[in-house]
Amino acid sequence: MRPALFQRQSFRQMLRNLFLVEMHWQHLALLSLFCQTLIPPVAAGKRSESWRQECRSCLECSKENGCLRCSERLFLFLTRDGMSHRGSCLHSCPSGHFGLRAKDLNRCMKCKAPECERCFNKDFCTKCKGGFLLFKGKCFKSCPEGTFPQSTDCVEGCVFGVWSEWSLCQRNGLSCGVRWGQQIRTHEVSSRTPEETEVLCPPQTESRKCRMKKRCPKDKRKNERIEERRKAQKHLKLSPVTEPPWGM
Repeated sequence: MRPALFQRQSFRQMLRNLFLVEMHWQHLALLSLFCQTLIPPVAAGKRSESWRQECRSCLECSKENGCLRCSERLFLFLTRDGMSHRGSCLHSCPSGHFGLRAKDLNRCMKCKAPECERCFNKDFCTKCKGGFLLFKGKCFKSCPEGTFPQSTDCVEGCVFGVWSEWSLCQRNGLSCGVRWGQQIRTHEVSSRTPEETEVLCPPQTESRKCRMKKRCPKDKRKNERIEERRKAQKHLKLSPVTEPPWGM
């Protein structure tokens, strides 16, 4: 009797456990269904709020494509979003793009070369990405023949430093007493010029017309005239004297 009673109680307990498990799974299924119906509206609400924030800088905007038209001082920048494009209005274009201003719409246009970080127009680069050198609007991995690297650019032959200061305004050794004179300045080759090309880089000179003082102080003008005479006499002494043929 006792074993049979024990078997009946075990069977009932097993049925009860199965019922509880089934109820547990039903609760889980209902909870999952509830979450699925609740989460999409929350996410949609967030997307809606994000869309409204993006449209603050636009003159014209849509939920699907973002900014469609910007104010006159901003540029429209398009990014790919799946099969469509999404627009945003920016004060300056991102890397690899340049700002193209037009009467109806300012847009960010892509530089043609992928290694170009900044460009003036589609084909003329003004700054290259890391690892590249700029030369005449193009980006190179190594400098072309006849050029050498300097900082982020490739430069040709001679590298000159800054111009010197303009010389005193003079004319025939005089600094006053005449109306117009001349000034000169020089452009020396830079120390960064390679030794093999330094010999081929003579200093550059530049001159310009300058206005002089018409009147000189008496003592100064007198001294300048004396100096001129001394130079003339020295030149005559140094020049060879030739005797006439009949003196021979």
